[in-house]
This record gives sequence, C-alpha cells and structure tokens, in this order.
Amino acid sequence: MAGNIGRGVLDLEPPIDGEVIVLELSSYQTDLARALTPDIAVFTNLSPDHLDRHGGMGGYFAAKRRLFAEGGPDRAVIGVDDPEGRYLANQLSEGDGDARLIRVASRKLAGAGWDIVTKKGWLSETRKGRQAASIDLRGVAGLPGAHNHQNAACAYGVARALGLSPRLIEQALHTFRGLPHRSQRIAEIGGVAYVNDSKATNVDAAIKALSAFPRIRWICGGLEKDGGMDALSGAMDHVVKAYVIGREAAGFALHLGDLPHEVCGDMVTAVARAASEAEPGETVLLAPAAASFDQYDNFERRGEDFAAQVARLGDG
Repeated sequence: MAGNIGRGVLDLEPPIDGEVIVLELSSYQTDLARALTPDIAVFTNLSPDHLDRHGGMGGYFAAKRRLFAEGGPDRAVIGVDDPEGRYLANQLSEGDGDARLIRVASRKLAGAGWDIVTKKGWLSETRKGRQAASIDLRGVAGLPGAHNHQNAACAYGVARALGLSPRLIEQALHTFRGLPHRSQRIAEIGGVAYVNDSKATNVDAAIKALSAFPRIRWICGGLEKDGGMDALSGAMDHVVKAYVIGREAAGFALHLGDLPHEVCGDMVTAVARAASEAEPGETVLLAPAAASFDQYDNFERRGEDFAAQVARLGDG
C-alpha cells in the first residue's frame, strides 16, 4: 500500500508479476498525474474538501474524475449513492450488463449489472439480476458504521474483480482491525471505548463517524475548511457532549448550537475531561471535522497525541 495512506508511491520497489499494489490517491495527485492507468479504480463518494485548491466542488470532482475518464481503468468500482458517483458510472458504462463497472450502494439497484449493496449491516453481491453472495458485516469489529460498510463493499468489489471467492473475502474481513486514525478503536477503559478518527478532517467524514456509535463524548475542533459547518447541526443526535480543541476552539464551539460542550483548547484537557465524565457503554471519539494544522503537523500527529493521552489514562 502507498500513496496518500502514508508511504510515497516512488518509495515502492518495482512491481513483480502477481503482486497487487494498492494506492490511495488524493485529488492533488490525480489532478497533477499525466499518465496513470490503474487496472482497477475505486470511487467511494464525494464530500466537500480541498475546495480552496480546486476552486469549488466542480473542480474537486473533475480532479477525481480524471482517474476514470483519462486513466481508463480495466474495471471501475464506483459508489453510486451520491449524484457524482451516478454520473461517473453512467459515463463509463456501455450498457446494463457492462461487467467493467461494479456499482456500490446502500440500497437495491435496478438493472442487471454487477452490484454490491450494503444495507442494515449486510453486504449483498448481485450479478445479472441474481444474488451471488451475502456477508454479515455487523460482527466485524474493525468496520463500525455504514461508512465503513461502504468501504468494505468497495474492497470486496476489488477482491472479486481480482478473482477471489466471497468466502475467502469474508474470512479476511473478520481479520481487519481498522487503520490508524480511521475509526480506530485504541482502548476500552472502565467500559468506555476510545476511538481515534483523526482522519475525519472535514464535516462529512465527522458526520459518518458520529453515526457509527450510540453515545458519544466527542472531541472536535481545529482549522476549519471551506464548505461550512452547517451540516453538523443535524448529525449530533448520538453526542452526549462535545469537547472542543484547537487555537480557535471558542469559534468552533459556536457551530455546536445547544449541544452541551466544553472549550478545552488542547488534547490533554479534552481527553481528561471526556474520560472523567464518560459512563460505561459510551465512546470517547476523536473526529475533529477540521484540519490539524493549527496545532499539529498533520492528522497523524493529532491522532497519536490522542492515543498517547488515552494510554496515560490506562496507566493511571
């Protein structure tokens, strides 16, 4: 694995026959790449991010679309819950049964194509109108929430395109423990779970994290991104209380409305306060909904700081 996930593409050794290389590409990379032709390309969804770089949502989508429209992958796995994904899928498909396109959705899809649907914790694969496989994702600890079920569906689509069997993929999903800083469960102390989703650097990513757990002590805040914070107002039903960090924590807290919250400023204070008030069965969740650059070099450092403060709780 390489790319935006942490290791530079050019640091990889030259590929060998039979090897699979997985690249997570940012819109910056697809925007600048002039020769990139993947065997399989994946588009999960589109939410506001990097708008200052791309001049708005249209430019942001155009940068991601280049991987498919100009890259010419042999097979495309595309989330079609969003209009941008549906547009992209319609552009690429040459007919209802075009096997080069694998559609991923959270609802049943019409047509006789190759579809993977996740609904109420179940993954279902359909080909030519017939169910090919079904997997229960609810017991996979490393994949909490509907957004991670979509991620699993996309990974399933890639693995199926590579020729792996549904049973083998299901077994592998149960070994997945989550990625660092992405809904990463790092500890359970006194019946309280601690989850690091520092990668939730925009509002949409934070909303998905907030929907994955029932009762949340939410650590949030940082450098706000273009696109606004309004969408947060309807996504905090699971939040018991918010603990706001960042240099402009007081300003960020204004977006929280009537939600109980506390301006903490730094991670040390936020973790300590959340831990002292959390009750068994609750989750202390770091999902900042903002960039990290006001206090950290990157989101990884922010997540590592959260994990370090939680480790101190365990030591105590």
